[in-house]
Amino acid sequence: MAEITAKLVNELRSRTGQPMMDCKKMLTQTNGDMDAAIAEFRKKGIKASLGERAATEGRVAGAISADGKSAAIVELNCNTDFTAKSDPFLKLAGKAAQILQAAPGTDLSQSPEINAGAAEVSQMTGENIRVGKSAVLTAPAGKVGLYLYSITGKIGVILSFTGSPSDELITQLGGHIAFTKPAGLTRDSVDPALVAKEREIAVEAAKATGKPQAIAEKIAEGKLNAFFGERVLLDQEFFNAQLFKGSVSNYLKANNVKLDAYVRIEVGQA
Repeated sequence: MAEITAKLVNELRSRTGQPMMDCKKMLTQTNGDMDAAIAEFRKKGIKASLGERAATEGRVAGAISADGKSAAIVELNCNTDFTAKSDPFLKLAGKAAQILQAAPGTDLSQSPEINAGAAEVSQMTGENIRVGKSAVLTAPAGKVGLYLYSITGKIGVILSFTGSPSDELITQLGGHIAFTKPAGLTRDSVDPALVAKEREIAVEAAKATGKPQAIAEKIAEGKLNAFFGERVLLDQEFFNAQLFKGSVSNYLKANNVKLDAYVRIEVGQA
């Protein structure tokens, strides 16, 4: 008897959309022969090779605990936007987020409930349904927030605060993060090698114009501040100048809250 590994079972599930246990039983029945297992499923009228289609469409769903102390966000992928907009798919995405929020250590790809739901949607649509990126944040000393870009459903942000941010602040800051795609929360989150390279380029560019080393380094510091202002969330200018004119850092200070962490997920983006 060939060894029925988890990898083998997962491959059959991705190609047929069937529940994990059904795939394991079929592989056991066919002595681990993938082609034979697929053939047996096809004899039962089950579509195969779902996993061969790229699951590049999808939606992002989120969930928050009743006490506002934890939030989860999940990307669920499929093949077409038509399926991504369907009620069964959206319900499955929401369920995945709820499960992850309630049990942060859950591996959604191994969740019996999510696998069964994915198999059902796969057989209904003929598409490859997969769990994509996911994240959980907690706020023991404050509050979490969730922002979902409702127009496309493809971008979501969760945030963790110290303090008690208003719903309006969460919506505004979530929208800012969704659209500006910051590289990180603070300057420390930027790769030091990239910062060093930018500084070197700025210094050499200034020296090429005849500036002495000391002046060139001061000019480089100014250019680095602009560099951080484009990429670092707390340094960025708040995107809604009609509501607040200034940096995101000052926007938070004006509202007496501190942003501890955030996670932005967009369908199809790394």
